[in-house]
Amino acid sequence: MADTGFPTVDAEHDFLRARRRQVLSRLAAWLRREPDDVSEVLPFDEVVAALGRTGERKLGLQVIDLDSIVGSVDRTRDFDRRFRPRSGRSRERWERLARAQRRGEPIPPIDVYRVGELHFVKDGHHRVSVAHALGLRTIEAYVTEVTTRIDATGISRRGDLISKDLRRVFLDRVPLPGPALATILVTTPWSYAELSETVEAWGFRLMQQEGRFLDRETVARRWYAEEYRPVVRMMQQADLIGDRTEAEAYLQLSCQRYRLMRTHRWDDEVIERLRSAPGT
Repeated sequence: MADTGFPTVDAEHDFLRARRRQVLSRLAAWLRREPDDVSEVLPFDEVVAALGRTGERKLGLQVIDLDSIVGSVDRTRDFDRRFRPRSGRSRERWERLARAQRRGEPIPPIDVYRVGELHFVKDGHHRVSVAHALGLRTIEAYVTEVTTRIDATGISRRGDLISKDLRRVFLDRVPLPGPALATILVTTPWSYAELSETVEAWGFRLMQQEGRFLDRETVARRWYAEEYRPVVRMMQQADLIGDRTEAEAYLQLSCQRYRLMRTHRWDDEVIERLRSAPGT
């Protein structure tokens, strides 16, 4: 950081430099045709809603990496992803903190929520912004850890929340245990919705066949063991997975099977003829 020895002047320069970098970052994103949400601060409420909040606990005072702070509880419009100010509205407060930081005065810890390895500012946005501008790498924070049904891995921008939200809904509809769920991966978020429909239809046919009601947990467990894994193994043996995920390959094959069922005659007469003449 630049240092003239005059904290007031240096703080003014710090703010102007942060604002200039924020504008240059926006211009660079425009030139690269990046999505608008690449440089946005992640909104805490939307992230937690997509992941499915299950609880929280206070962890107390900790030292956290500044780069792990990616979101905010209620100030998403005032700062960009690197917590550079988007306008000059808070310049006076920002520079006051920068002067105090440069003078070595004690700065109160910030308050954050932790979701996975990501942190979201509850209180202390300007302190985070100043710390970034002065080149610091860590900051003291009172941490409250929020636990969720789906992990936060892979969230880098707001658009990633669509996939997480649909995966959470898939888990609600197909409540697989952790090890099994970890094998169900798709690259197109809406495929989770299609896969949910496929599993539920399979479960409905199973209940018709057995003449009894089965809860979602039972359907999910039996679908995975009796349908999904056997089909995936056959596709692997036939070298039909390709560059898709196993779940995507299974889903495409299921859709093809349904299309055959809808476009061909499969009544009792046809089935009986097949049974009586299996070689034809």
